[in-house]
Amino acid sequence: MKKGIHPEYKPCKVTCACGETFEVLSNKDEVTVEVCSKCHPFYTGKQSHTSRRGGVDKFNKKYGYNQEKTAN
Repeated sequence: MKKGIHPEYKPCKVTCACGETFEVLSNKDEVTVEVCSKCHPFYTGKQSHTSRRGGVDKFNKKYGYNQEKTAN
């Protein structure tokens, strides 16, 4: 690596819109983000890929499954 051309990495305070703060290394002093791992629906368990895309419903509709049939 050439000397004198690379940015200096220093601790950076990251602040999320939900109020969560944490530190990472960056060439900036402070960063603001809209979504972090504490408030993102997928990471908090409020949403999953299959339910978001309707994969389970699509499968059930394709093969004729419904809740009444599978519950018995």
